[in-house]
Amino acid sequence: MSNVETHPNPIRIAIIGSGPAGFYAADHLLKSKEIQVEIDMYDRLPTPHGLVRSGVAPDHQKIKSVTRVYDKIAKDPRFRFIGFVEYGKHIHLEDLEKHYHIVVFATGAQTDRRMNIPGEDLRGSHPATEFVAWYNGHPDYRDLEFDLSCETAAIIGVGNVAIDAARILCLSESELKATDIADHALKTLLNSRIRDIYIIGRRGPVQASFTNPELRELGELEDAAPVALGEEVEPDELSLEEIEKNGDEAVVRRLEILKEYASNTTLDKGKRLHLRFLLSPVEIFDRGDGSAGVLRLGKNELYRSEDGSIRSRASGQHIEIPAGLVFRSIGYQGIPLPGVPFNHKWGTIHNEKGRVIDPGTNAQIPGLYTTGWIKRGASGVIGTNKTDSAETVACIKEDVKNGISLTPGSTGNGRVEELIRERQPHYVTYEDWLKIDSLEVARGEECGRPRLKFTTIEEIFTALKGAGYVAEHFGADKR
Repeated sequence: MSNVETHPNPIRIAIIGSGPAGFYAADHLLKSKEIQVEIDMYDRLPTPHGLVRSGVAPDHQKIKSVTRVYDKIAKDPRFRFIGFVEYGKHIHLEDLEKHYHIVVFATGAQTDRRMNIPGEDLRGSHPATEFVAWYNGHPDYRDLEFDLSCETAAIIGVGNVAIDAARILCLSESELKATDIADHALKTLLNSRIRDIYIIGRRGPVQASFTNPELRELGELEDAAPVALGEEVEPDELSLEEIEKNGDEAVVRRLEILKEYASNTTLDKGKRLHLRFLLSPVEIFDRGDGSAGVLRLGKNELYRSEDGSIRSRASGQHIEIPAGLVFRSIGYQGIPLPGVPFNHKWGTIHNEKGRVIDPGTNAQIPGLYTTGWIKRGASGVIGTNKTDSAETVACIKEDVKNGISLTPGSTGNGRVEELIRERQPHYVTYEDWLKIDSLEVARGEECGRPRLKFTTIEEIFTALKGAGYVAEHFGADKR
């Protein structure tokens, strides 16, 4: 195949993962004028939207409204959502190769990087992603327990996820009840005894990765006061050089906000949120019963490395703070997928601009692509995935034009339908999801909240059955 006229028509595409990256890839493909496509989007959960549903903070409803865009994409008659079908369990790479010309992996970054310090596995020490998924009602994390009976919590990391986790611990009862936080988490948080929350970064405020809107929000909390130390938020010479070199007004504004917090004398609120910098976790000490009790931190200083970047190194001084609850939020990485080359160091699929690459030969694997965090690592915001997926889709279009794709034995829908019915008869369509969505919103309206989520698979299917769920969906497919 060397030109558009000789393309298979349509190009059948499987997207594994239904988060923002997957939906933006679908959008770019459906809008393409160069190739005609049909898309099947798979997700192991019955509910789509990935981290928009299970990662975005429950008090950030405006950000979650991006799902309206995904709803519009899903209305295209060439698009089909197949939920509750897991790659590697119900469907495998060899199955996809038999039925699709193109496979796009958009599975995200599901795990936290470890700190690798003594005491990290004590009770009360957790990955921040587990806490976030728990309070957002992800079914896999519904039954986790977080002991909020201590007075002090520490969050290692200074990204937006760390800020989100800290803010959730700070929200008052009225603030929490205005969100779509999972009901089990709401009940636990309302009984929390935590009064001091620390956000801890190993470098200075100039190098922090949280955004100014997230930082500014901390000063608007009803019953929590953000505080900082003047000497830690004052930039050193290296950081000042970086600011002057980059001319970054956002960083200048960030320092202004932090200096306001450092001069904060209105500390009559019930909770204090401490923003600390130039500190690295060294050890978590057992309080005597197998649980976290004290966090030891090493003080750092900044230096310029050989590659020109500003890094931190230990100064030899240490401090300790009580901490019965410790969350690590120092970076996220993907999980290897069966049959797909994986870079364990970076926690991403081996790829170049979205084309999956064989690490042994450095050659492209025809027909396989990736997008989102599993492609580039955990960086950026939701909108970043739109640009990222555009790059991947550009590669797909170029390759299809040049005859580079999988060569499935059958490109008809019938074979896929038979396979899914056999492997997972309880699959979920987008129409089913819209029923779940409307039921959750209606439940929320009854108690004055944006929505009240179903947080177990059993709850979801019970609700679907009550709404007329029927497993044999493909026969009435909109194509």
